[in-house]
Amino acid sequence: MAEEKAVHAFAGVRRPVRHFIGGSWVEAVSGRTYDNRSPWSGDVLSQVAAGDGEDARRAIEEAQSAFAGWAQTGPARRQAVFLRAADVLEAERGRVVEALALETGCATHFAHVQIDFAANLLRQAAQLAYRPTGELLPSDMTGTHAMAVRRPVGVVGAIAPWNASLTLSGRAIVGPLALGNTVVLKPSEESPYTGGALWAEILQEAGLPAGALNVVTHAPGEAGLIADAMLASRLVKRLNFTGSTPTGRRLAEKAGTHLKRVVLQLSGQNPLIVAEDADLNYAVDAAAYGAFLHQGQICMCARRIYVARSIAEPFLEKFAAKVAALPIGDPADPKTVVGPVINEWALALLERRVKEAVDAGAKILAGGQATPPCYPATVLIDVPADAEIVQGETFGPVVTVEVVESAEAAVDRANRSDLGLAASIISRDVRQALHLAARLEVGIVHVNDQPVNDEPHMPFGGVKDTGWGRFGVGFAAEEFCELQWISVREQSRSFHF
Repeated sequence: MAEEKAVHAFAGVRRPVRHFIGGSWVEAVSGRTYDNRSPWSGDVLSQVAAGDGEDARRAIEEAQSAFAGWAQTGPARRQAVFLRAADVLEAERGRVVEALALETGCATHFAHVQIDFAANLLRQAAQLAYRPTGELLPSDMTGTHAMAVRRPVGVVGAIAPWNASLTLSGRAIVGPLALGNTVVLKPSEESPYTGGALWAEILQEAGLPAGALNVVTHAPGEAGLIADAMLASRLVKRLNFTGSTPTGRRLAEKAGTHLKRVVLQLSGQNPLIVAEDADLNYAVDAAAYGAFLHQGQICMCARRIYVARSIAEPFLEKFAAKVAALPIGDPADPKTVVGPVINEWALALLERRVKEAVDAGAKILAGGQATPPCYPATVLIDVPADAEIVQGETFGPVVTVEVVESAEAAVDRANRSDLGLAASIISRDVRQALHLAARLEVGIVHVNDQPVNDEPHMPFGGVKDTGWGRFGVGFAAEEFCELQWISVREQSRSFHF
């Protein structure tokens, strides 16, 4: 297996992407590679190592070997790594924006959103080195002192998607690392650089010890080889996954056979409710941003808009006009709002689902006609309840609008979904909006905002078929640490036999 010990900081998305294992850049054991293609141009950006279970097992062993040293590293050194990493990332902002556009079709605005989130994530994670690791507990046994102590679990497997590749891979690895765990990261085959190798470059340059983070890439259709190795290994103590509900369900089933805890953040079918008293112009702007940021390829994007009947006509008129005017094209152009969808399969799925809905009686108010490799921002009304586009998560720039009698009725409609990630409510009556928020069966509700919101320290996650567990620096210890009860007696006790 070829190895490269020298550090090549920020080799870039156009350089070959290798595995990062034990602090070295290495080829796949099999020697296989695959083409990493740009969703905008179709050009081959680089050759990527096509890993399998053998590569994953080697990465897991390296992570296990590095665990004791990293877990016992003093807090000042651990903190310094993450603070330096944030500075490294921000210093390379221009290159990262370019890489996100080339590899994932990410337009300039959302690229900066991702970079800002990742830098904040690193800086907030840095303080975990000085957070209390436990608490004293009162005991009813005289002379006994009790403690609950959190300890890092060991090796964490992280499986991250392509759609917000920098942000979601960072979220998958930074919290576990900051708590003293080591990580094996499997990025998506669609984002091997911005969701994988880039993080290895950043953290290696920042001084993270060899083996603490390992990255294993794979060819399309071969993710299961890496995931199965993570699930089967007794060295991997936790697994976190962000992706679709069907895939998350399969992972959870397999994890159960190994009694392995997993954190799952899965699909969203997120409602945006426009109440009767909403500021109309603000609601239109919020809905457009929440539905079409990054071409609707964000798990938090608004998929369903419920608008009160009393304001439905002017809302639809203004909303359709705004959406129809959103610029489409090259993600490298700062003016672009709607860039390419991630691949040809995604484009074909959007075309099929929109056509099916229209054939069943839905009406198109804006968009609806593909301009490969892009699909325009599209608004549908009168969509039948059994149409596929409203049954599950349709990952792309399509939103449905339903007119309801009231915001209360909108909550009832929203709660019929099996998914429950995020929601938002636009209303001038904040007290009433908070009442509605308490009734929504979702993990996240934003009042007077759209649903695409995240901060590194917030408890991010959903309910129902959207998974379980919470991401977020402030809650990472609950997912990626073991809680140990320790008691100490200051004097002997008597025993009955």
